[in-house]
Amino acid sequence: MEPSHKDAETAAAADPRGTASSSGVVVQVREKKGPLRAAIPYMPFPVAVICLFLNTFVPGLGTFVSAFTVLCGARTDLPDRHVCCVFWLNIAAALIQILTAIVMVGWIMSIFWGMDMVILAISQGYKEQGIPQQL
Repeated sequence: MEPSHKDAETAAAADPRGTASSSGVVVQVREKKGPLRAAIPYMPFPVAVICLFLNTFVPGLGTFVSAFTVLCGARTDLPDRHVCCVFWLNIAAALIQILTAIVMVGWIMSIFWGMDMVILAISQGYKEQGIPQQL
């Protein structure tokens, strides 16, 4: 049964502003990250750029270096995991990138991983400075 034109008029008359009742709804979208993606550390911007550079020319090397920043206290999106577990997740990601670089998949993954490192470094810088971000 389809709503008639009168039903639409009745609904509009019930709302004093004349708009649909769902106009004030705020929707929030959160990215669900897998364990490997969530293990990427929040590094200082220069270190993230160096890791991106390394990942671009030697797949997996920048990810390998970023694993050691976790041991130096870099924060990740896995706060409930132990530091050693996050370290080994980053080492595993680096090995995946190195081993699959032969078929170009690892090289592309490595570049995207480096770009994610830089994006996380930029977002961390905005949070530390209290500047609202628009990415």
